Amino acid sequence: MTGTEPGGPIDARDGTVRSRMVVPDAALLALLGSSDESLRTAEDALTADVHVRGNELTLTGLPADVAFAERVFTELITLAERGQQVTGDAVRRTVEMLSDEGADDRERLGESPAEVLSLDILSRRGKTIRPKTLNQKRYVDSIDSNTIVFGVGPAGTGKTYLAMAKAVQALQAKTVNRIILTRPAVEAGERLGYLPGTLYEKIDPYLRPLYDALHDMLDPDSIPKLMAAGTIEVAPLAYMRGRAQPVDTPVLTPDGFRRIGSLRVGDMVTGSDGRPTPVLGVHPQGNKEVFRLTTQDGASTLACGEHLWHVRTPDDRRRGKDGRVLQTRDMLGKLRWSHAHRYELPLVGAVQSPEQDVPMDPYALGLLLGDGCLTTTTTPAFATKDPELAEALDAALPDIELIRRTEVDYVLRRVGGGGRGGVITANPVTAILRDLGLAGTRSDTKFVPAGYLNNSAEVRLAVLQGLLDSDGGPVRQRGRTCRIQYTSCSDRLRDDVMYLVRSLGGVAYARTRTAEGRRPGLAKGRPVHNRSDAHVLDIRLPAGLAPFRLTRKATAYDADGGGRPMRFVESIEPAGEADCVCISVAAADSLYVTEDFIVTHNTLNDAFIILDEAQNTTPEQMKMFLTRLGFGSRIVVTGDVTQIDLPGHAKSGLQVVREILDGVDDVHFATLDSADVVRHRLVGDIVDAYARWDAAGERRAAMSAGNTAPRNGPPQTRQAGRRR
Repeated sequence: MTGTEPGGPIDARDGTVRSRMVVPDAALLALLGSSDESLRTAEDALTADVHVRGNELTLTGLPADVAFAERVFTELITLAERGQQVTGDAVRRTVEMLSDEGADDRERLGESPAEVLSLDILSRRGKTIRPKTLNQKRYVDSIDSNTIVFGVGPAGTGKTYLAMAKAVQALQAKTVNRIILTRPAVEAGERLGYLPGTLYEKIDPYLRPLYDALHDMLDPDSIPKLMAAGTIEVAPLAYMRGRAQPVDTPVLTPDGFRRIGSLRVGDMVTGSDGRPTPVLGVHPQGNKEVFRLTTQDGASTLACGEHLWHVRTPDDRRRGKDGRVLQTRDMLGKLRWSHAHRYELPLVGAVQSPEQDVPMDPYALGLLLGDGCLTTTTTPAFATKDPELAEALDAALPDIELIRRTEVDYVLRRVGGGGRGGVITANPVTAILRDLGLAGTRSDTKFVPAGYLNNSAEVRLAVLQGLLDSDGGPVRQRGRTCRIQYTSCSDRLRDDVMYLVRSLGGVAYARTRTAEGRRPGLAKGRPVHNRSDAHVLDIRLPAGLAPFRLTRKATAYDADGGGRPMRFVESIEPAGEADCVCISVAAADSLYVTEDFIVTHNTLNDAFIILDEAQNTTPEQMKMFLTRLGFGSRIVVTGDVTQIDLPGHAKSGLQVVREILDGVDDVHFATLDSADVVRHRLVGDIVDAYARWDAAGERRAAMSAGNTAPRNGPPQTRQAGRRR
């Protein structure tokens, strides 16, 4: 226990008083410090005399000085009792905090020196990182309570170092999945190409302070592994922002695919769940090196080396993790895991497109595209060995009746015949086929009309079921799940079926059996030569989607289950350079759908992001960076507006952002000053000296401006100028 004991009445001769404090034995050594360093620092900093005998402190001096010394030693003893070594710096910080105006109010709010100096953020190898000033504690607390925090202050105030400590703390606590550290490389104008060495050798000087801080907080051997896994990313702002695709890349929207370069803020694109999500930001990136990423089912798209992908590895599956976010470059040369594919991409959910009216039942259209005669030179016909399909087609076409001609051939005749009152009327199916552009198509030229492709998921599934019931089927293998196979001679119909499958969240693998050299088939014992290439699709659909309505096929499929559709990265190859653009979307997972229904990522989710030296960003760069914020992420922006290195008189993004975001909820601006400098004490004095010099310069400039009145101006104006 600690205690104070008044030393008796005030000495009448000099007005001094004496106070005694008992220090617990366990805290005494920590309080005195090594070789009594802390005690000597306290004696120098306090006006009251300090004397120690055993575990008793005696304070002598004027009443106010003794009272202040009591408060200081009470805080220091509290620190010592918490097991902390009381250093000379801690003594000086305690004296400074208690000397400030409003110290009593801060103490009532839980901001006493002992609370400030005992807030541990991170410990490693006996070294503990904690705030050393009240402003630093408030800065650290604001990071915990706000999504975006700006730390503004002079060099040496711990802005970046404390933010780094909070980032590592969040990573270790698993509240974030990755740390992203970035700073603008304006000293090279963000044009690093003329510098010698590799990319990393060029950018290393600008990022070295961040690397040094990381080595203070993590095991140096673990840092390369964390960076290789994408858990920690350190990059210049110019490279971090370039998560882009070429401007001509198709991106899926509710109305179909559009060029990404044509998108604007507020436009709707399709998210990974298949639902529309608005575009929050569009950022042109200029000419960039791009790569073609191809999946094992033949889908592909272009993206730059820094573009983001949400992937799942065998290690993630084994540990029950949802996956990780990697750059295109991170996956180069690492696409296999013991001869198996390493990176699995997410699949889009069933795409929710607006429902449109269609002239023919979609299931009936699928059946006719599979086994119908659509030449329209004769009455439309349908061929099948399954009476169930003929009955379904008959039921789906209300003005048509199916007339059986042979064991497998049916004619689609208008109900009541083709003539009424002596007037020949068109067959309703023929009229619809003409309207859809299908009239005259044959097995190698059939296609699915756009009105059915860009329609609701229910319409698309019904078309696919008609195609699979007629020209597809289940393929069963012992001990394996059942896959679906579909065959067509039409290049366009093959692509349309792949579109339908992918838009419903499935995958389709295509292979082609060429007509040339293939053994002919047999029809009633006679050889039938192949005149067109045959495209074979192996299909997997997600659980819950029935690929067949035909009973015999559905029963066979359900017996073994359809398995799980999967899409893996097969290859990543350089594809030259292209004009690129990046977008950010409002989807909760920040994913959107690009060409071939590939799900891609372009925002920073579940990440702790630090932008250092932010005074060297332009307003446009600052906006680009802030709109990268993803769900579950935090951003800390640090900088010193007195040390702007932007070329010319360019305005700093850090200077204007406070005006723009002032009053926005969940955004906090923390200001640090020379009193918060934690480097050599002389650094704080230098900062103050420069501040006084700048203020004096501003006063001189104002006085000079006031004394330069026009000579031909009115007398009262010149006199007013002299008075100023």
